[in-house]
Amino acid sequence: MNGRQVLINRKTWDQFLRSVKSFAGSDVGGQAKQLFAGLMLLLIMINALNVFSSYVGRDFMTSIEHRNVSGFLGLGLLWIGVFVAASAVAAIFRFTEEKLGLLWREWLTRVAVIRYLERRTYFRLDETGRITNPDQRIAEDIRAFTATTLSFVLMVLNATFTVLAFSGVMLSISPILFAVTIAYAAGGSYLTVLLGRTLVELNYTQLDKEANFRSDLIHVRENAASVALLHRERQLGVRLLRHLDDLTRNFRRIIVVNRNLNFFTSGYNYLIQIIPALVVAPFFIQGRVEFGVITQSAMAFAHLVGAFSLIVTQFQSISSFAAVIARLGSLAEALRDAQAPERSVIEIGEGEHVAYVGLSLLLPRDGRPLIKDLTVSISPGTRVLVTGQSEEAKVALFRATAGIWDSGTGRIVRPESDQIYFLPERPYLPPGTLRELLVRGGTEESIPESRILAVLRDLALDSIPARSGGLDVERDWDHVLSLREQQRLAFARLLLAAPRFAFLDRMSTSLRADEAGQLLKMLSNSTITYVTFSRWTTGRRGTDEKLDNYDAVLELTGDGGWKWRLIQD
Repeated sequence: MNGRQVLINRKTWDQFLRSVKSFAGSDVGGQAKQLFAGLMLLLIMINALNVFSSYVGRDFMTSIEHRNVSGFLGLGLLWIGVFVAASAVAAIFRFTEEKLGLLWREWLTRVAVIRYLERRTYFRLDETGRITNPDQRIAEDIRAFTATTLSFVLMVLNATFTVLAFSGVMLSISPILFAVTIAYAAGGSYLTVLLGRTLVELNYTQLDKEANFRSDLIHVRENAASVALLHRERQLGVRLLRHLDDLTRNFRRIIVVNRNLNFFTSGYNYLIQIIPALVVAPFFIQGRVEFGVITQSAMAFAHLVGAFSLIVTQFQSISSFAAVIARLGSLAEALRDAQAPERSVIEIGEGEHVAYVGLSLLLPRDGRPLIKDLTVSISPGTRVLVTGQSEEAKVALFRATAGIWDSGTGRIVRPESDQIYFLPERPYLPPGTLRELLVRGGTEESIPESRILAVLRDLALDSIPARSGGLDVERDWDHVLSLREQQRLAFARLLLAAPRFAFLDRMSTSLRADEAGQLLKMLSNSTITYVTFSRWTTGRRGTDEKLDNYDAVLELTGDGGWKWRLIQD
C-alpha cells in the first residue's frame, strides 16, 4: 500500500472527524473541552495584546519623531509591560496546548491498542499483510497526529482571531494595503500548493521506509546471538543498506521539492517586510499620516499575511500531517475490517469434550481445500496423535481449534478458554518475572510457590530460579534460556494451568523422543487430555509417534481427506 492509494480523500477526512468527535464524547472529553475553552480564551487575550501593542508601538515611534522625552519613556515602559504580559500568556497557552495534546494522545493510543489486541486483530493484520508497520502507526503516527492536529486547529483559530482583530486596524490605515494583503496571501498560497503538491505522497512513503529500516535494526538486536553464530552479518547488512538506500532516495526527492518550495517561501517572507512601507510611506511623505503609522502598518500587515498565509508558512508541516492522517485512516479501516472479516463462518461452541462436526478448512489465498467434512469427537482421556503429509492441513486444524483460522465452514466444540490450552511449536516467553511467565493472570494467589518450584524440579528446571534471581525478578527469557529450556518452561506453564485439554504443536522441533514421551506421561498423570500435532506421518521415524502414548490417530491424508482410527484397532 503506497501513498498514491491512500492520500487524503473524503473517507479519510470522515475518519479524522470521527476521531475528534469520539474524543470529545469520551470519558476524558469533559476535561478536554475545559482545556480547549481555556486555549480559546488565551488566544483572544494574545490577539488583544497584539492589537494593543500595535497602537502602543505606533505612539512610541511617533514620540520619537516628535522628540517627546516623557512620552518616549512612558510609552516605552508600557510597551515593555505589554511584552511581559504577552510572554506570560503565550507560556500558559503553550503549557495548556501540550497538556491537551498529551491527554488526546493517551486516550487515542489506549483505544488503538485495545482494538489492535481484541479479537486477535493483530494476528489477522499480520496474516494478511494489509497494513505495514502497525506498531509504528500506533506509537509514532498517533503522537504526530494529536500534537499536529491540535497545533493546526489552534493556528486556524488564531488566524481567524487575527483577521478579525487587525482587519479594522489595516482598513483604518489604508484600504489599498488591506487589498494588497489579501491578494499577496492568495497568490502565495496558490503557488505554494503548485510547487509542493507531491510532498504528501513523498512523506507518506518516507514514514514507511523509515519504519522498515528501524524494524530490521530491531531484528538484529533481538536476534544478536543467532546472527553471530550463523554469520549472517553480510546478508543482514545488504538488507539494511538496501532499506537505507530506499529511504535516502525518497528523502532526496523530498529535499528537492523542499528546495524549490523554500526558494519561493523565503522570498515571500522577505517581501513582507517592505510591502507595507512601499504602500504607506508615500502617505507619510505627503503628510497624511504620522511616522508611527508606518510601524503599525508593518505589524498589522505581518499579522494579517501570517493569518492568510498558513498554507505558505506551514505547507511542509501540512504535507507531513496529511500523510499521517492517511496512514491512521488506513490503519483504522484495517482494524475494523480485521475485527469483522468477510469470510465463511466456523462456528465454535462450548462443551465438555472436543468435537469437529462437518469441518472443512480452506487455504485463504486460493481456496484450496485442506480438510473436507471432518467429523470426529475426542472425549476426555482420549490421547490423540494428528499426523499426515500436509503440514498446511495440520497447521489449519490447530489454529481453527484455537479460533484463529477463518477460512472454512463447519462447527467446532471445545471447552471454555480456561480449560483448553494451546502450546505452539515455538515457545512464547514474554519479558517479565518467572512467576508471571508460569502462572496465568488472575491465578497468582491460588498457586503456591511450592507448587511452582515442584513443577520446575520435575522438569529439571529447578536451577532457573537461582540463575535468574528468584520468581519475581524480570528477565528477557528469550536471551536467558536455551531453546530446550524455553520449551520445557512453556510446558511447566501448561502443567500449572492444569486444563482439561492441551493441544501441542510439533513438540519434536526442540525435544528428543524420550523427552517428549516423558512430558506426555506427565500430562497423563495430571489427567490432562492431549492432542499432539506431529511433524511426521505415521510409521516414520520421529519423536512423537510412539503410539503407546496415544489412544487414537487422526491422519490427514492430503487433498482434504482424513482417517480416524483407535490404536487398539
